[in-house]
Amino acid sequence: MLKKMSAVLMALTIGAISVIAQDAQIRNLVNGQKYEIKGTVVATEDANTFIVRDSVGVDTRVVLAPNASIRANSFWGSGDRYPAGSIVRGLNLEVEGRGDGTGNLAATKVRFDKSNLQTAQSIDARVAPAEARLTAQEQNAERISGQIDELMAISNAARGGAKAAQDTADAAVAGVNATNQRISALDEYVVQSATTVNFRVNSAVLSPEAKAALDEVAATAMTLKGFEIEVTGFASSEGSTARNKTLSQRRAQAVIDYLVETHNIPLRRIGQSYGFGELQAVADNSTREGREQNRRVEVKLMVSRGLNQNVEVRQVDSTDNVNDNN
Repeated sequence: MLKKMSAVLMALTIGAISVIAQDAQIRNLVNGQKYEIKGTVVATEDANTFIVRDSVGVDTRVVLAPNASIRANSFWGSGDRYPAGSIVRGLNLEVEGRGDGTGNLAATKVRFDKSNLQTAQSIDARVAPAEARLTAQEQNAERISGQIDELMAISNAARGGAKAAQDTADAAVAGVNATNQRISALDEYVVQSATTVNFRVNSAVLSPEAKAALDEVAATAMTLKGFEIEVTGFASSEGSTARNKTLSQRRAQAVIDYLVETHNIPLRRIGQSYGFGELQAVADNSTREGREQNRRVEVKLMVSRGLNQNVEVRQVDSTDNVNDNN
């Protein structure tokens, strides 16, 4: 009974780790340094290459050396030999080798439990064909809909059993929770970078320096998934309030026109722009230098946290300003 429940748990784990395996960072190993790594196979790239995730969630790409010793039973003991193609997702194993010139682990020794291998291969034989027929969205919907209740029922039934079975259940729950968190964060946007471009008096014309700064914003945006660009225009207090309001809107529109017409930024990626006129001044309008700083457009590049798990929010400083006050 326990063996059967362990098999079910491993099947769910294989599905869960497949959803999040593509987002994990592959660590870069030191060339020539010896490593011993214990973990679970989360992906296979070819007959001689696979990804192992250790107990703290760090992934390592393992490339089997031509003379690699692949055996069952204990790590230092002896046992049956196995071909490289026997290694599948969900297999708990230990590998030993050295870092190669590409940052991967060139493995010379692989050890695992024979019964664990048989269970992993049996589950993989049923999971792999199903995954090939499903799209990523269908896989997520199917797994999320029923896995949590099923895992809890199995976990309760198997409580007091082998520690390995409990560890496998915990890993599967963590995988489902991670997927749920990503879905919840799809509409949560954070500022990736902020850039300010300045304008001449009574002008809404972009300078070469301003265009160069916007070129950089566009180039960065196109490398991100789920990005949005927020554009807001401002003016100094020179002239009437109504005129400054219109001028700030024209400046914001000039930035949008450049991003769309020059870099083909999709309109759906540009949020609602706004011209604040002389409101929200960043400097003293009674001085020339202050008025120069207030004649500006602020461009914020934002990304969906759900689609970009490792975004870094960069603080804005003076180097982000592109001045055009001649």
